[in-house]
Amino acid sequence: MFAGVDMSGLRMGSAGLTWDYVDRLKDATSMKVLVKGIVTADDALIALEHGVDGIIVSNHGGRAEVSGVSSIESLQEVVPAVQGRVPILVDSGFRRGTDIFKALAIGADAICIGRPYLWGLGAFGQAGVERVLDILARELEIVMAQMGAASLAEITAGSIVV
Repeated sequence: MFAGVDMSGLRMGSAGLTWDYVDRLKDATSMKVLVKGIVTADDALIALEHGVDGIIVSNHGGRAEVSGVSSIESLQEVVPAVQGRVPILVDSGFRRGTDIFKALAIGADAICIGRPYLWGLGAFGQAGVERVLDILARELEIVMAQMGAASLAEITAGSIVV
């Protein structure tokens, strides 16, 4: 998994995960590199300076980032800073179609879900995961209809009050 990447002196979760490490990772692979855990405009701009291919706005469920600011709140700061230069994904706590709608309206390009698909997988295997995705998609369709958005492109910041 880390072939070609100098992992000496690095322990996952340690202070060794620096912007220098992102540079080394970018140099070692032709794959896209997304950075997860961005919660401020300043960090988003630093990530762009280091050539990341995408940003995942996430407070890691509040376990690793202690400001108390939710990912959806952080998204409101990160989106204007990035100005569409790279895709922005958002993670942490997406459980309903309304949550997804809000994130898209704020400017996320995609939403990451963790626990819901794991719940589906644990309960019913692949069919459970498919059902979770179906439920989220249907809930998103319902809120889009309620908001008068016929397509994802029609979901805008004017759709919500922040």
